[in-house]
Amino acid sequence: MNTGISFTSEQTVSEALTALAVGSGDLPVLSTPMMMALMENAAMLCVAPHLPEGSTTVGSQIESTHLRPTHPGQRIQATATLTAIEGRKLTFQLTASDAQGVIGEGRHVRYIVDKEKFMKKRVE
Repeated sequence: MNTGISFTSEQTVSEALTALAVGSGDLPVLSTPMMMALMENAAMLCVAPHLPEGSTTVGSQIESTHLRPTHPGQRIQATATLTAIEGRKLTFQLTASDAQGVIGEGRHVRYIVDKEKFMKKRVE
């Protein structure tokens, strides 16, 4: 796996993805949490084919701007580009857009983990 790889996830904004529906606001436009979830999905899928068998990545940090509204029925895309690899730590640059242009930007950190070992961890 090398820096510079990227992946784009896409979806159509539905009523269920609005700030009004998820409780993050009171307007029927794409919610910030749902935009960020699509960004995180793009990062996960960006590196998934490059991981060892039995491994996955988990998100540990995400920061983002949400620059303008997107209404239900509009198609959105989120692109994640791998910018740094430090052992198990992966850092991504994120961009979300709709037909009118960029709607959000950010940075995301994920860690490579062994699925089985991770699922055995418990918080006591």
